[in-house]
Amino acid sequence: MSRFSSLLTLCLVATLVAAGPCDFYSSGGTPCVAAHSTTRALYSAYTGSLYQVVRGSDNATTNVTPLSAGGVANAAAQDSFCAGTTCLISIIYDQSGRGNHLTQAPPGGAAAGPNVNGYDYLAAADGAPVTLNGHKAYGVFVSPGTGYRNDATSGIATGDEPEGIYAVLDGTHYNGACCFDYGNAEVSAHDTGNGHMEALYFGLGTGYGTGSGSGPWILADMENGLYAGSTAGVNDADLPVTWRFVTGIVKGEPGNWAIKAGNAQSGALSTYYSGPRPDLAGYNPMSKEGAIILGIGGDNSDGAQGTFYEGVMTSGYPPDETECAVQADIVAAGYATTPLVSGPAVSVGSAVSLRATTACCTTRYLAHTGTEVNTQVTSTANTSAELLSASWNVVTGLGNSACVSFESRDTPGSYIRHSGFELYVNAPDGSTLFETDATWCPVAGINGAGNSIRSWSYPSHYFRHYNAIGYAASNGGPTVFDAPALFNNDTTWIVGAAWA
Repeated sequence: MSRFSSLLTLCLVATLVAAGPCDFYSSGGTPCVAAHSTTRALYSAYTGSLYQVVRGSDNATTNVTPLSAGGVANAAAQDSFCAGTTCLISIIYDQSGRGNHLTQAPPGGAAAGPNVNGYDYLAAADGAPVTLNGHKAYGVFVSPGTGYRNDATSGIATGDEPEGIYAVLDGTHYNGACCFDYGNAEVSAHDTGNGHMEALYFGLGTGYGTGSGSGPWILADMENGLYAGSTAGVNDADLPVTWRFVTGIVKGEPGNWAIKAGNAQSGALSTYYSGPRPDLAGYNPMSKEGAIILGIGGDNSDGAQGTFYEGVMTSGYPPDETECAVQADIVAAGYATTPLVSGPAVSVGSAVSLRATTACCTTRYLAHTGTEVNTQVTSTANTSAELLSASWNVVTGLGNSACVSFESRDTPGSYIRHSGFELYVNAPDGSTLFETDATWCPVAGINGAGNSIRSWSYPSHYFRHYNAIGYAASNGGPTVFDAPALFNNDTTWIVGAAWA
């Protein structure tokens, strides 16, 4: 039997046996020393906590576990716990038993994050809904400013020790900022030099080496550069990611490292690079420090975005046969998309008004004065111009077709977008940032009536009126318009026909 046939047989067997990714790594002699997932158990016998959520209404917490041993997360338990309020992911538990849990990333050498005391944001607990073989689950939607970290780990590779890393990610959610990473980083949260990191990166970053085409790519962040091979420039074998769900792999051993990627819904992995370390000082040998990061760079650079579903770090350099079996297991998990919208329909092609539901303000509608979005008392007694300013066209989301954008009816070609978390009516500037910041996902109203209008790019933020001004606000966040008092009512709107 050929080597290819043997690998194919092993991969097919992986879909038939009761095992998870970490079971395959263990049997291949490279056990998981960190295993993180908010969507499923990564060991066939695992029944412990996958992640913890914290509730916005009272700061209570609950742990989400699999539906059964080795199974999918119990998303219904989260939905019940978070009903009528908002929730954030506060801990992503390590399933390996080594206690390498991920929590809110603290300040580092990069500019301080946007949250209190420079800590990064936590991810919205329901920002990345998916299904696994028909069962609902939630990923970790990382907006710019969001990050998780553990600087005091157990068993993670240090120095030039071998390790493997894989992650399942959303192949459509990325940017070019630093750095959407998962993997090994500095324990000080500061840049301590070349070779002090070994993390899987996904996005449009162009430091030192890149893949072919226009990206996005799976690359390695080894500190002070993103790498696609051993030399600067383009590695034509590192192909752009075109899949909705992507499996990425980065692994390293003394003198050698590799990148692999594949469609997490079907097929096998492809090797995009396997060879020597980068030809710059500091990378051979490596000086890995053993911290774990998610969604940020080693120095807490937190400008990136992406979505993480599952991933592990191993002790030892995993063989191809093991990674083949892991990929087959990921495919068998049955990742699929599910709607980002809920509640009363807010249909593309309709013209709507948005009425406040807070007791003080039920005669006020979302409108605008110039570029400023605000609320105004609106009735048939208003002028035609005032009625038009409180009317909006619902169009396909500029940044994600699964959601919507709101076009001003009195300023055609201009849309509600957030900037600095304040709402404005602006014309597109051609940037991806504008498109994502002008994309909104209507969901069932937080206070139980109508709709809440959630930001796609920052899913913990919703349309809110505060002192009659429009914001994209979070529940209890760092600014005055994030105040928890009246949050549920201030972020719930009755969607009706346009005034004009």
